Amino acid sequence: MRALRLRSGTTLTALSQSTGIPISTLSRLESGQRKPGLELLLPLARAYQVPLDELVGAPPSGDPRVYPRPFTRNGVTVVPLTRKPGGLQAFKHILPAADPSSLEPDPRSHEGYHWLYVLNGRLRLVLGERDFVLEAGEVAEFDTHLPHWFGNADSHPVEYLSILGPQGERFHVKASYRRPT
Repeated sequence: MRALRLRSGTTLTALSQSTGIPISTLSRLESGQRKPGLELLLPLARAYQVPLDELVGAPPSGDPRVYPRPFTRNGVTVVPLTRKPGGLQAFKHILPAADPSSLEPDPRSHEGYHWLYVLNGRLRLVLGERDFVLEAGEVAEFDTHLPHWFGNADSHPVEYLSILGPQGERFHVKASYRRPT
């Protein structure tokens, strides 16, 4: 743990302030006089921005595959495509066939930055006061402070990929919006 702290260029005092862990506890962890529990490892992993596996020295599996566990929320199936907590998170969304006239947009806003790519179908994106229809192969990106909502643009299912990032973390792909015709 000491090597990780030194590599990050932080002091015990600064680490204590950012994690809420007393300096004496951090010092004992670094010297091996104390074994860390989950209540100490989680804030340290967040402070160093590393996976928990790296802190505990878990052996690498050598298997880069992610084994997603899909879940359904409000009728939408969401498949997580990343396993690293924090930072960029990737998801596949599957909206079932629906009558678009029965979908009432309910735009929401939150911290972060959003990038999406439509795989199949036509996705309706309400972004602030604007209304877009994205076709398969189109990309959109926006600051999530702007109220936004997604839904079916027609009665067919829609599949799209989305990447959510922390505020200020943007993507290298830039897209321009097309007005629906």
